Amino acid sequence: MSLLRNRRNLRIQSEQATQTTLRVLLLNQCFWPDVVATAQQLTGVARGLAERGHSVTVITSRRGYDDAKLRFPARERWHGIDIIRLPTIGLGKTSRWRRALNFASFSAACVCRLAILRRQDAVVALTSPPLISWLAALFTRLKGGRLIFWVMDLNPDEAIAAGWLKPDSAAAKILSALLKSSMRHAEKIIALDRFAKQRIVDKGIRESSVAIIPPWSHDDSVRFDREGREGFRRRHNLSEKFVVMYAGNHSPCHPLDTLLEAAKKLNARDDIVFCFVGGGSEFGKVEEFARTNQLRNVRGLPYQPQSELPGLLSAADLHIVIMGDGYQGIVHPCKIYNILAVGSPFLYIGPIESHLGEIVSRHPEQGKASAAQHGQVDAVVASIGKRADSFVSGRRDVARPPAFAHEFSSRTLLPQFIAQIELTEREMIAAEAAKLQSA
Repeated sequence: MSLLRNRRNLRIQSEQATQTTLRVLLLNQCFWPDVVATAQQLTGVARGLAERGHSVTVITSRRGYDDAKLRFPARERWHGIDIIRLPTIGLGKTSRWRRALNFASFSAACVCRLAILRRQDAVVALTSPPLISWLAALFTRLKGGRLIFWVMDLNPDEAIAAGWLKPDSAAAKILSALLKSSMRHAEKIIALDRFAKQRIVDKGIRESSVAIIPPWSHDDSVRFDREGREGFRRRHNLSEKFVVMYAGNHSPCHPLDTLLEAAKKLNARDDIVFCFVGGGSEFGKVEEFARTNQLRNVRGLPYQPQSELPGLLSAADLHIVIMGDGYQGIVHPCKIYNILAVGSPFLYIGPIESHLGEIVSRHPEQGKASAAQHGQVDAVVASIGKRADSFVSGRRDVARPPAFAHEFSSRTLLPQFIAQIELTEREMIAAEAAKLQSA
């Protein structure tokens, strides 16, 4: 009788799994209205889940991720999403110890908030701060629910690759153990590319638990915007210039040395301007390099509002995408997908054996996408100079995105991501059904 009752309850649960609202918790240090990449991606997921009728809660920081002076409301209801923003210290990102304390303060506040939060059906943890996934795993172990680990970058792998941690140090070993513990507990791990998946599998994680879903372009709003292009260029005195743009996070994982040396060699050309937009620990070094070398062709701008993104991306005549050697599968520059959506030419500087190298090789238009390796300053100078020579001031034809760009659109990838969250519920019920049937 008990077995029959269990099977009947399981059937009812299975039917409800496709009908009822899931309680979903999203954990990350940044979220809307912050404009850094992970905030934008997570915001898309939160809105997508809310639109499907799920109950969505976000735990994030009250401070801006790149600009700690920014403060957001502690509680907010936005597009059906319950946002809980935690107080943290804001010491900036100018040194590793400052960043570590920032991360630690958010993690401590997160522990306190999770302690009083009720059980969630699914918890989606990202990687800011590093290993927030371990707190999410602990929360689901104690209170129930399933963990989906969205691996935006790998730590301590990133810290080791950057030389911040020694591979055999006690800190590296402890952090690696916590990462593996999180991954083993996760019902599903979302990797951004095949290189990241391989690194995860190499840690002893079963391959079947890892799905590859790249970050997506914001194709609901990002497309070539002629009016926005002209307005951005006019506001920043770029109207008559050939604009080479690096936009996004300025991080040691994306070393700018080759690009800056190219700017130095092209300083005598009045028609070319290098525009660095965004923030990060290396942003100040760009400005310092320009001052030290008296470069007149380098401009620095902070992160721009999300509403300005189409005009910002359209304003560039050549985008630059960079990834450091040895960071394949550890970090994943996602700016490339919005660049593809806009249809802009781009130059990639970094290891060819990478997800970015694969995109360059797939691009159908000769010369629209090109690549150089770190240290190949003359090749970068030649590529930029050749494009600038053919530039007609004030003109920019509307470029069509390559045919494969739709593979990285939010319309394609966001439903896949949400399906992974919803799928874990059905997978769990199916597993329990299998156990009962074999009993």
